[in-house]
Amino acid sequence: MADATRAIHVRPARPDDAPALTAFLNEIIEIGGTTAHQTPFTPESFVAHYLAGPGFVSCFVAEDETGAPCAFQALDRWDGIPADWADIGTFSRPGNKVRGAGTALFEATCDYARSIGLKALNATIRADNTGGLTYYGKMGFTDYKVDKAVPLADGRPVDRISKQYVL
Repeated sequence: MADATRAIHVRPARPDDAPALTAFLNEIIEIGGTTAHQTPFTPESFVAHYLAGPGFVSCFVAEDETGAPCAFQALDRWDGIPADWADIGTFSRPGNKVRGAGTALFEATCDYARSIGLKALNATIRADNTGGLTYYGKMGFTDYKVDKAVPLADGRPVDRISKQYVL
């Protein structure tokens, strides 16, 4: 069991993190049920999406005791949310989670978001992602919208719950 008193090291993500982050993001996608992503990433597509895309705002990495990335949290902007909001996504290495990484990432993300003048964060979570719903609820997000029966790649409908966090 991880030492709950150990400080979590959080830093901005770098392109050289892409192979490690892509590996565990793809594992999450393969497991299914906890991300809206359904298509695996390459390190190059990861960088284009999370570190350099047109909507890029920030991406922070939490490191485990060996210095290896164990979780990441990204903010981006897109046309479906107000201009002074950003969309948040949080991903943790399956099977070997580091206690406190999500909270440490959220603190860094919120500090940065406030520093650039954002007013709120949006998290849109699949209704079948109980872990994600629990995490964002624990961080203080509140529900504001539900998109009913959004089809997955296989056609199966799943509601999407949008939550907001006012900064």
